[in-house]
Amino acid sequence: MPARRISVVGVPLDMGSGRRGVDMGPSALRVARLNARIAELGYQLEDLGNLAVRQPESLPPGEDRARYLEPIAEVCAALAALVEHAAKEGRLPLVLGGDHSIAAGSVAGVAAALRTRGERLGVVWIDAHTDMNTPETSPSGNVHGMPLASLIGHGPVELTHLRGFAPVVRARNVALVGVRDVDALERGVVKDSGVHVFTMRDIDERGMRAVMADALRVAGDGTAGVHVSLDMDALDPAEAPGVGTPVRGGVTYREAHLAMETIADAGSLVSMDVVEVNPVLDEANRTALLAVELVASALGKRIL
Repeated sequence: MPARRISVVGVPLDMGSGRRGVDMGPSALRVARLNARIAELGYQLEDLGNLAVRQPESLPPGEDRARYLEPIAEVCAALAALVEHAAKEGRLPLVLGGDHSIAAGSVAGVAAALRTRGERLGVVWIDAHTDMNTPETSPSGNVHGMPLASLIGHGPVELTHLRGFAPVVRARNVALVGVRDVDALERGVVKDSGVHVFTMRDIDERGMRAVMADALRVAGDGTAGVHVSLDMDALDPAEAPGVGTPVRGGVTYREAHLAMETIADAGSLVSMDVVEVNPVLDEANRTALLAVELVASALGKRIL
């Protein structure tokens, strides 16, 4: 099972997204009783509050191919340092987004902590999208579509080398789950990357249990632990309406819980982030409430 001590940190960043409001995600998750639900499972929890993040209105967007890249990289660098410290203390970092660009920092921090011991990190990336654009392939210039590419060493150096080394994770130790929407130029990048992709068709044909078993095998091959990056748009919009880039035909309520329960069963979880909860687009905070349920399942909550 995961470390019995957990450090929670919020990252109210929405500069990587094309729609505003996701910066309120950490607050929505806390309002949904995240900390209480974790404590009920017997964990010792410290909430480190939110990282300081500047508002996009006060900043120039920069190059159109990677809008707000420099301030996003600054936030990710600060997050990586904080997460690395928590991991070295034996705590499980739980990072609350914010848009998915923050994962460049959360994963880099844990990977850096393991690297000091000569160990590697695996990643299970649960998302409707592959997040493997670079400034050259992105049709929007939104950085929240680029963090996974940066983690395997592709893209702007501001994101690839947050802790001074690249790649942060080996592509062969990355599993993408729930994919159903990939940009045209991004497809070639994904196919050539070495990342293992499990689309919604795989889930339809094989079932979530088999897909997650394979995903965890990929992420755990030769690694000391697994980081789970949960983008709430992986779920069908009928279950999680409060996201900025919803795509029909996603993971169901029970499939999502089974995925998290399978992660808990594996006992290899060392860190996690939950991203893209947008209260502005939500219905009575139901997406945040579901996200908290899923975190609890990943941390070992059982029906009986």
